[in-house]
Amino acid sequence: MTTRPAPAAVASPCINLCQMDPATGWCLGCCRTIDEITGWGRLDDSGKLQVLQRLPPRRVRLPKPGSARTRTRTRTPTLPPGATT
Repeated sequence: MTTRPAPAAVASPCINLCQMDPATGWCLGCCRTIDEITGWGRLDDSGKLQVLQRLPPRRVRLPKPGSARTRTRTRTPTLPPGATT
């Protein structure tokens, strides 16, 4: 019989939409700060629960993914003077 590792008691809120909002410093996917993201694995369950409790109010304040504030701006290439397509 093989044993499986015990599942994490408190799951990470990461949803693999990792993009930081420059206005707030929060991830647009999970609403955590860089420090909260990088420190997650070192926190005990109590610390993880404290982080999770801070997330709902942040979600309300963040723009929705795909909104004008979260879209990456693309630059239209310009041709040098005299060049033609």
